[in-house]
Amino acid sequence: MQSFNKTKYRFAHAMLEVMKKEPLDKITVKDIVKEADMTRQTFYRNFQDKYDLVNWYFDVLAQKSFKQMGISCTLKEGLIKKFSFIKEERLFFTEAFLHDNQNSLFNYDYECILQFYKDIIEKKLQRPIDEELFFLLRMYCRGSIYMTVEWVRNGMGMSCEEISELLIQALPKPLESLLLDLQG
Repeated sequence: MQSFNKTKYRFAHAMLEVMKKEPLDKITVKDIVKEADMTRQTFYRNFQDKYDLVNWYFDVLAQKSFKQMGISCTLKEGLIKKFSFIKEERLFFTEAFLHDNQNSLFNYDYECILQFYKDIIEKKLQRPIDEELFFLLRMYCRGSIYMTVEWVRNGMGMSCEEISELLIQALPKPLESLLLDLQG
């Protein structure tokens, strides 16, 4: 692993440790760098702010789960991986999903999965996505993230398999054929 990533992981680990004592909105960059035993300069060379750190850590999740859809796993397998990772990192995601500001994980997750699914669909269609289909995709992505946040905030009582299956059942019909068979 490059030292650049080691540094980012060190800050992420420090944030997780601080989250055990403080909610995310009360955590400062000073708290994170103190826990990481690093400097503010090093933090700001890697991240714009604490929410940028949260979003970077989410990208780690994305690489381990849904960005493998269509490459090495199905939609359901990717969703199960995503929810399993969220469950393993329960503290981090419970705190991260509490905030709904412009730089929030909710918005970042939405933009990531929207672009990811849009790219898959356009590749399958071999043309840009039309307005009606894009509307359905945006609606589905917003709803799936909202339900993910609700699942996290309500204690993750439903299994990863159950929430994944429900999100697949919620796919609008025109998106089903484009996303269920991702390798087709």
